[in-house]
Amino acid sequence: MSKDVKPKVRIGRKPLSRPKKIALWTVLLLAAGGAGYAAYYYTSREVVEVPLARARQGDFIRSVRARGEVRSTRSIVLSAPQVPGLRIVKLAQNGQAVRKGDVVVEFDSASQEQALTTMQLQVRTVESQKVQTIASHKMTNQSDQMSLMQSEYDLERAKLEASKAEIVSKIEKAKADIQVGLSEGSLDLTRANINLHQVSQQTELQRLETNYEKVNRDLERVKNYLSRMRLTAPVDGVVNILSNFRSGGDFGRAGVPFREGDSVPTGMAIAEIPDLSEMRVQADLEEVDRGRVKLGQTVKVRVDAIPDKEFEAVVDWISPIAVLQFRGGGRGLAEKQFPLYATLKNLDPRLRPGMSASLEIV
Repeated sequence: MSKDVKPKVRIGRKPLSRPKKIALWTVLLLAAGGAGYAAYYYTSREVVEVPLARARQGDFIRSVRARGEVRSTRSIVLSAPQVPGLRIVKLAQNGQAVRKGDVVVEFDSASQEQALTTMQLQVRTVESQKVQTIASHKMTNQSDQMSLMQSEYDLERAKLEASKAEIVSKIEKAKADIQVGLSEGSLDLTRANINLHQVSQQTELQRLETNYEKVNRDLERVKNYLSRMRLTAPVDGVVNILSNFRSGGDFGRAGVPFREGDSVPTGMAIAEIPDLSEMRVQADLEEVDRGRVKLGQTVKVRVDAIPDKEFEAVVDWISPIAVLQFRGGGRGLAEKQFPLYATLKNLDPRLRPGMSASLEIV
């Protein structure tokens, strides 16, 4: 080679070393693989159709929702009578159809029957005491009359002897006068004893008569108790067993329905026979919803037990006073709620008081 010829030199970038070339090709291969996977992933996914609706102008309806319970507008309530120590031994089934005169509730009458036996025995005892006392008084009166007659006889005889003594000595006359005085004293004592006996007898008879009247009143009261040991249906209808709020449930929650064996205080409502021709829904409004509900508003009602039908109701009463409701068995915070009534406009023969319902007030 001639010395005048110079070797070729690449003008521009500096040639890459072998390690750098390997790294470059590795990056290019990874980028190509990632792009291919991404293209495969996104092109293989199904196309999701999103439902669309045409926008239009209109009023925004803001409804109020609540839970409630179906009730009868008019019901005949069967309450525990004014009898102490009541305990239910027989109770009609909830929803049972009854006819007028059928027994709905029967109470344990064992204690009243025992009291009746005791009262009857006391009446007979007092009657016997009256008879014995009257007989004793009669004997006493007869004895008093005999004593009175004897005293009067003794007095008359003493007076007769005294009149005879006027023709004899003064000593005999004095003795006769003394005997007259003694006879008069004996007569006065006899009369006083008779008066005392009469007063004592009258007092004793009054005491016995008072006692007799008392035990007879007690007897009539027990008989009255026994006559009220059954509550019967005054009309034909369907029985609705009410909740026993003394059953030991959590505070703020409705008690379980009455059942056989429950003790019942006097006057407490146990069952009702509702008028099924007019029904309503009772619900509780949250405090925040109270101002959004007015009388006359329409209510859409769904009854849990009748899911295939929607009922329509109208708000006809809202409590002006809030009621405290305790959640969590009384261990939670108290919530203020306003009771509400809405009368149902369309009925169904399957409707029964006590059924749970959902309300939408629009």
